[in-house]
Amino acid sequence: MGDPLSRLTKLREQIRHHEEQYYIHNSPEVSDEAFDRLLHQLERLEAEHPDLVTPDSPTQRVAGRPTDSFPTVAHLAPMLSLDNAYDEADLRAFDERVRKGAGLGDTAVPYVAELKIDGLSIALTYEGGSLVRGATRGDGRRGEDVTANVRTIRAIPLVLRNGPAGRVEVRGEVFLPRAAFARMNAEREAEGEPLFANPRNAAAGTMRNLDPALVARRRLAAFTYQLVMPDADGPQRHGETLAAMAAWGLPVEPHHEHCAGIDDVIAFCRTWADTRLQLDFDTDGVVIKVDDLRLRERLGTTAKFPRWATAFKFPAQQAHTKLLRIDVNVGRTGANTPYAVLEPVLVAGSTISMATLHNAEDLARKDLREGDTVVIEKAGDVIPRVVAPVLALRPAGSVPWTIPTTCRACGSDLHRDEEEVVWRCENTACPARLRRGLEHFASRSAMNIEGLGESLVDQLIEKRLVADFADLYHLRAEELGSLVVMPRAPRSDRALPRKLGKVGRNVVEQIDRSRSNDLSRLVYALGIRHVGEKVAGTLARYFRTMDALLDATVDTLQQAPEIGPIVAASVRSFAEEPHNRTVIRKLADAGVNTVSLQPAFAAVPAGPLTGKTFVLTGTLATMTREEAAAAIERLGGRVSGSVSRKTAGVVVGEEAGSKLDKARALGIQLLSEEDFRALILGEES
Repeated sequence: MGDPLSRLTKLREQIRHHEEQYYIHNSPEVSDEAFDRLLHQLERLEAEHPDLVTPDSPTQRVAGRPTDSFPTVAHLAPMLSLDNAYDEADLRAFDERVRKGAGLGDTAVPYVAELKIDGLSIALTYEGGSLVRGATRGDGRRGEDVTANVRTIRAIPLVLRNGPAGRVEVRGEVFLPRAAFARMNAEREAEGEPLFANPRNAAAGTMRNLDPALVARRRLAAFTYQLVMPDADGPQRHGETLAAMAAWGLPVEPHHEHCAGIDDVIAFCRTWADTRLQLDFDTDGVVIKVDDLRLRERLGTTAKFPRWATAFKFPAQQAHTKLLRIDVNVGRTGANTPYAVLEPVLVAGSTISMATLHNAEDLARKDLREGDTVVIEKAGDVIPRVVAPVLALRPAGSVPWTIPTTCRACGSDLHRDEEEVVWRCENTACPARLRRGLEHFASRSAMNIEGLGESLVDQLIEKRLVADFADLYHLRAEELGSLVVMPRAPRSDRALPRKLGKVGRNVVEQIDRSRSNDLSRLVYALGIRHVGEKVAGTLARYFRTMDALLDATVDTLQQAPEIGPIVAASVRSFAEEPHNRTVIRKLADAGVNTVSLQPAFAAVPAGPLTGKTFVLTGTLATMTREEAAAAIERLGGRVSGSVSRKTAGVVVGEEAGSKLDKARALGIQLLSEEDFRALILGEES
């Protein structure tokens, strides 16, 4: 039989081999039962010899206890987004920029084309060949530490086979295969739980689940595509990188292809536009990367995108179906938004039964009517939308649809600002507004109250336990524990009502913990129109307290970095509403933090540009955006993200966007990079 260590080593090697064959190469050599027997045999042997259990053993993939939250960690290098290409002309324009940036003239640039996996970006850190951390992309610089969940994904090796000895970060994508997605939704349907809309959402939700055992049951898969090696010399070409990662036992999508030039790239994209539907996972495009890693360094990056890569998006998939009825959704800001209820139809691998209609004006322009046969598509293979009616099939007697004049949820009259196309319910006590507002208030990016989802929010409103955000902080554990929650859409006899019990008590603990959040989270959670997560952070850091923010005038608000007239007017309007002031006072009385815990913005020094605001657009050749902004601020000026009549000048780089068009329309001074350098150098001299 051999000594225990030898037997354990042999068993672990066998199991790792079969994991790789099954989860990476899709070529199992043994049945599931035989694999399970090996795993159970290893578990028994380790139980007999607990001193020989190692962290990288296959039995240690699933941690038994759920975690309370995910801390954030820094990536070895920023995880940048990719610029998009939508047609052949965009691809050729990308190739032209690469050749121009590299100074290659008409010489063809070799690329590697890879299928773009529709999942969740992940960064895996290995040290000495062992997996030590898994993190989500996050904001590109810091992500959530989801190591316990990553360890449950059997496609991801816990130990690299003959891998590098130093520290490396492997970038990849976690996804849910179509078969696993179908099985998971079937189980949720049987339990009366709401179904996931698509595999991507399911994968993202699964990776952010706090229970690794649940993550393991959902059978996520993964592909890796990039290597960051700060302390060692790695491969010099991307194709070599992919081959090396595969040799180490990492999962690499096998259909990638070396392309001698842009013509080969275009041919690859054409081939996979339809062939991709035969795959067992979702892909919404092709990622094209310069093969030569040294050339990549010369090309560099913009503030958002690498100049050496782009993502080609496949054309949207279309289908015909019947528009059964047009309904209206009431959002947290009171916006009444129409949507289409459709006869279910399969598009790009998923069943579509509802689609956005944007607003009443867009709906009228398309002349969509209930009963129409319509063309629908999945924009970017993700969001379903109605393109147009098939007029030849329109039933006799159909009538144009008009938006109701009163709110569907509360009956209040709807209003529309002159400069908007959206009709809104202005009733702050509207139950639909409150419901959506509470869901937003509790969301991860806002107050981060785990467990306060749709079903519980419905119960709190129906039982009149909560009439505003502040009421959450007066809920008692016994109140929530005794609530009976009904499934939102019962689909079987097993979908029975249940008491919240311990879950309710956990929610109260989460609510209590949220009292100490930073002011920025509270500002975002309040749902002020035009105030997103980033703007909320800026306002909190600049004004420092909620009282100072609420008392700020429109002009004072615009003195904060990148705060323009629209945001300022919206914040002022919110602050002038007595009901909002009352709720904020109640929140403060309940112990919710209303002070910024983040460092304040450094005071802008007085200088020759004091009182002047500049906007940067496009890519500058001789400096980064950050360097340009620093030069303006050093001279006393401000940098804004939006163009207004108060803008002193717009600095225009290559590939300038819509800000250039708006500046021209408003007659704002335009500065070329040469003009801008002359300005800052002249002022500094």
